Amino acid sequence: MYNTFRNKKYAEDHPTENTQIWLCTKERCKGWMRDNFAFENKPVCCLCSSPMVSDVRMLPLLVNSNDDLKTIKKDR
Repeated sequence: MYNTFRNKKYAEDHPTENTQIWLCTKERCKGWMRDNFAFENKPVCCLCSSPMVSDVRMLPLLVNSNDDLKTIKKDR
């Protein structure tokens, strides 16, 4: 019963919004990421390396202070 109250309280304290995400295409994989936290324009799943597709989910508001991670150069 405590967990139910705690989860409900958490949901009430954090505003949610429709958020662009990337969703793994592999049927049994649960991988997904927020679009504004992706480093690539068309990312692959970090769990199974399958392609990902764009989708929308209702998620708690989370601000990314790095405006566009896709423009950051990676050192390889």
